Amino acid sequence: MRISRKLLFVLMMGLIALTSLPACSTQESTDLRMMPLDQMPAEVRSAPVTVQTAYQFNAANPDIMKDIPCYCGCGSIGHTSNYDCYVSSVDDKGNIGFDNHALGCSICVDITQDVMRMLNDGKSPQDARAYIDATYSKYGPSNIP
Repeated sequence: MRISRKLLFVLMMGLIALTSLPACSTQESTDLRMMPLDQMPAEVRSAPVTVQTAYQFNAANPDIMKDIPCYCGCGSIGHTSNYDCYVSSVDDKGNIGFDNHALGCSICVDITQDVMRMLNDGKSPQDARAYIDATYSKYGPSNIP
């Protein structure tokens, strides 16, 4: 079978165009502060990627996430923000104690993923908070007192 030079040129250009496209991925490109995965507990490292990234983001961004509410009902167990769904304590040396609540709660993880997406899109933490309140308040009361 003989391929014409014109067809070969078109095929090569198509191949070049395809290889220059970004690779498909379940994880968005991010410039957000993230705690390294190797500093997470084994349960988090073996969780789905969306759960892993939610833990990594929360642990590295208490200044943002302590102001983001959760609407899963976890206020009844003492959580006062979405951050508490991931982090149970930080000692005076900065060592983090992780809460396992978000390992099994899709609402907690969805809230964090929405905040991450909005920040990546250039929105402010206040915009993210307003979106979370408007979107998730149908699930129950905010856990922020």
